[in-house]
Amino acid sequence: MNPRNVVVAVAVIAGLGCVLGWRSAYLPEAGRAEAAPAAVESFAIDAVHSKALFRVHHLGAGMFYGRFNDVTGTIVFDGTSAAGPQFDVSIAAGSVDTGNDKLDGHLKSPDFFNVAEHPKLTFKSKSAKKLNDKTYEVSGDLTIHGVTKPLTAQVDWTGTAEGRGGKRCGFETVFTIKRSDFGMTYMLEGGGLGDEIRVIVSLEGMIGGGR
Repeated sequence: MNPRNVVVAVAVIAGLGCVLGWRSAYLPEAGRAEAAPAAVESFAIDAVHSKALFRVHHLGAGMFYGRFNDVTGTIVFDGTSAAGPQFDVSIAAGSVDTGNDKLDGHLKSPDFFNVAEHPKLTFKSKSAKKLNDKTYEVSGDLTIHGVTKPLTAQVDWTGTAEGRGGKRCGFETVFTIKRSDFGMTYMLEGGGLGDEIRVIVSLEGMIGGGR
């Protein structure tokens, strides 16, 4: 073979090698395996380790706290924070707990939550926007006392872990609402009880059961 032709052939082969190497590094190939997205999982809310607390200004003096002990529902999450969580939360109004039976009975009456007619407080999310690795802006519908209002709140992802009883994930949020927006106006005039209610909701979801 002519030496000149040998040189040309080597140059062509080297050029093809560079092109193919570039394609391998930067261009997708039909046969190349792509990283699988994280699996979206549905977590059942653990009522033992989930609570909803509220705070209201009492008689223009102290801040009074109460809580709801029966919190159930589901959390749908991909487990890696790559996608926003979805929430479907149900709280039994009759599980209100202030540490005083007489006060609890009054809160269950038509003056406040009217448990007989409105046994559930619910929140169903519609969208979630990632703010950072641990925080989402979640929007959805909040229903209290039979009245549904839109709610947007910042929700913190507190962790996902494998442990006793299976896989778990946790979320917590703090937000403020006006009880008058939900038709709860008892003792509103005269400042007996404040209108603004600070709410803290801490959720732990699980797959597999156990405590």
